[in-house]
Amino acid sequence: MTLRLSEEQTAKLRATAEREGVSMQTAALNAIDDYVERRTQRRDEIIEQIFTEDAKLFDRLADA
Repeated sequence: MTLRLSEEQTAKLRATAEREGVSMQTAALNAIDDYVERRTQRRDEIIEQIFTEDAKLFDRLADA
């Protein structure tokens, strides 16, 4: 896989990597992992909220 970054993105990634004392690749992989984890967690929270708020509706649908 090839990831093409703008000059600005490359500079930000380099600065982050230097600040954290890791390689640019490690910083990028950490950012991807964090992004995916946040999205997954948010999705799970939304699903839980829907099931909680609409529990009675789901119960009625299950009995239908």
